Amino acid sequence: MNITVTETAEEYLGELLSKQDTEGMAVRMFVTQPGTSYAETCLAYCRPDEVIEDDEIMQLETLRFYIEKNSVPYLDEAYVDFSKDRMGGQLTIKAPNAKVPKVSPDSPIDEQINYILYSEINPGLAAHGGDVKLMEVVEEEEGHIAVLQFGGGCQGCSAVDMTLKDGVEATLVERIDSLVGVRDVTDHSVRDKAYFK
Repeated sequence: MNITVTETAEEYLGELLSKQDTEGMAVRMFVTQPGTSYAETCLAYCRPDEVIEDDEIMQLETLRFYIEKNSVPYLDEAYVDFSKDRMGGQLTIKAPNAKVPKVSPDSPIDEQINYILYSEINPGLAAHGGDVKLMEVVEEEEGHIAVLQFGGGCQGCSAVDMTLKDGVEATLVERIDSLVGVRDVTDHSVRDKAYFK
């Protein structure tokens, strides 16, 4: 786990904790809706009785962070900084992997698929007001099948079969060894919002 907390951020958070009336107060760090475009990186107070058994611990010189286990891969390379100004200052958290964690061939197959969908496929579909998301991964005799759902302008689009087979499926199957195909569960008979978000 590679999280950077600058000296000024540690000092600022330490001051906030010292003003709390609970002994042993720490900082909890987590990502809400990790791996989605709605992901948000959060810091919160963590009293000793709020520590969860499988939290990862990051001990700094003056304070302790408890990192929510599910958030760990999404917080890799996170950067917490505090910059002082005349109004007091600004705490900033940058977590480049919050929306899509870094993956490797050893990562679970759903994380590998989501990584490719969010980082490569959806940016292209967004130009047409569309997107695609993974619903589930089904294991069949010949290998894994990714069950996908198209949304936005892709739903009801007459070119969706071509997009699915030539674009999405070709990219995913080529990049993920155990994946043999994709299946579309979108109801493309609903055309009233095709091409519109």
